[in-house]
Amino acid sequence: MGFTCGLVGLPNAGKSTLFNTLTGAGAPVAPYPFTTLSPQKGIVPVPDPRLDSLASLLRPAKVTPATLEVIDIAGLVEGASRGEGLGNQFLGHIRPVDAILHVVRCFRGTTVSHVRGTPDPVADAGVVAAELLLADLELIQRQLDSAERLARTHPKEATGTLVALRRARDALSRGTALRTLELAPSEASKFRELGLLTLKPQLYIANGDWADRSSQAMVQTFEAWVEGQAPVIVIDAKLEGELALLPAAEQAEFLKEWGIEGSSIDRLVRAGYRLLGLLTFYTVVGEELRAWTLRAGATAREAASLIHSDMARGFIRAEVTSVEEFLQAGSGERSRERGLLRVEGRDYRVKDGEILTIRFAL
Repeated sequence: MGFTCGLVGLPNAGKSTLFNTLTGAGAPVAPYPFTTLSPQKGIVPVPDPRLDSLASLLRPAKVTPATLEVIDIAGLVEGASRGEGLGNQFLGHIRPVDAILHVVRCFRGTTVSHVRGTPDPVADAGVVAAELLLADLELIQRQLDSAERLARTHPKEATGTLVALRRARDALSRGTALRTLELAPSEASKFRELGLLTLKPQLYIANGDWADRSSQAMVQTFEAWVEGQAPVIVIDAKLEGELALLPAAEQAEFLKEWGIEGSSIDRLVRAGYRLLGLLTFYTVVGEELRAWTLRAGATAREAASLIHSDMARGFIRAEVTSVEEFLQAGSGERSRERGLLRVEGRDYRVKDGEILTIRFAL
């Protein structure tokens, strides 16, 4: 698994179109609100040129890429936290995700209605942000009520929890997302367990129309407003959805003509990995070449645990080389002969693009 992300946004912002572009899942798309009536989930192989190069060289029987899981929920509307619309029914489905992808409409369109009349990316983003805040506030208040009841009989046990929950309640009441707070490790751990939406890293997707100057102006206005708050990826979900039906070579040619650097999935994965602080390492075990996603700064023993718990328990050493060095040498044996293979201990911090062979004892 690479990482999981949840798509949020107003109805008709282009979430389902983007979902289909990313996953090829064929979710219903229509020019009216609430096309998505139940959460849609899709698994996307992470594009990885390094994995492709290794596969071409080694020709293993099985190649397993890292993956991205995408969850699309119904569009949120103003008042969703009070039961308006449908999106409030499904927010629970994205509480477990690693990151939130907030899709913002930056196109007018004559055939696709806008739930608030006229698209206004800044105002639209504010509506969704407010609903996420209110959803978290409702959850925090329930937790706080429970903790206060506990405090009446077990005051020492509840003290730390009460302080954390009250701090979160006060921040949310001021309209402050929890991700912007400096949290103590104990607070951050508690809030992650609850799946609080405003604690999760957020990435904006400005969904525009490359052929429409008014759309381009909306994108620029939105980017200026967001600057410094969160990363922004600009896409034309409709165009890229059409391009996704073409052969890879033709897709690349059209993207180049439009001045788009990489497909939406390429840009999304790169931005997501930066946002979450992730890296990719590789293993070759038997006839399988595999890419793994790991937290940046993690140790070789943590990487071993990701592969199999037995490897972590019986960890002896990790034999490490970079993909680039491996490709230059042409094989693991020649990498060893040329001194490109290093032996590292359990506390070695894995770097992006390394191939690991874990030696362990059962």
